[in-house]
Amino acid sequence: MSARAARKHLSADPVLGPVIAQVGAMGLKPVKDREPYEALVRAIAHQQVHGRAAEAMLNRLIALTPDHPFPPPARVLALEEGQLRACGFSGAKQAAILDIAHKSAAGWVPTRRAAARLSDEALIERLVALRGVGRWTVEMLLMFTLGRPDILPVDDFGVREGYRVAAGLEAQPKPKELAAIGARWAPFRSAAAWYLWRAADLNKTNSFKAPSAI
Repeated sequence: MSARAARKHLSADPVLGPVIAQVGAMGLKPVKDREPYEALVRAIAHQQVHGRAAEAMLNRLIALTPDHPFPPPARVLALEEGQLRACGFSGAKQAAILDIAHKSAAGWVPTRRAAARLSDEALIERLVALRGVGRWTVEMLLMFTLGRPDILPVDDFGVREGYRVAAGLEAQPKPKELAAIGARWAPFRSAAAWYLWRAADLNKTNSFKAPSAI
């Protein structure tokens, strides 16, 4: 995704333009060397826990295979019973991680190279079949790991809150409403989502300036 092209396109939008004027350059930078398998395991670790707790669990998992930067699927599947639990993962997280490892070893979870040949929707349809993985998780994978430029996670609270703030609304738009609104941001909807997150962040600290104040 060309950050310059995305900014030029979105700056013309009456809602996003003022946000971009405040935020400036886009900082959405995917992790270019991360495989989908690793991204999904990391996402499971972070579900419903504080970020530091999730990273602590992941660090314990990584320590189990010091000869690898991240435990490959086969090594996860070969772990002795109780080892995942000892890392701090709940029963539900253990089941999800094992399912992801199993499906990765079988080729159902594509490699980064294989994923490049699949469309956004094809990847979403395939990966939501994994245990513990929903559409939002796959959308985050598409944006932050695979660098797909046209993803708008309309179920994300922060994205909807950002639009509410930027548009000066009393209530957040419903996901379907935001999907319809966001059609005009294509083919740079990932950048649009990033700017809406920033608008929500600014509003938390009372730093967001309404368009009339800019």
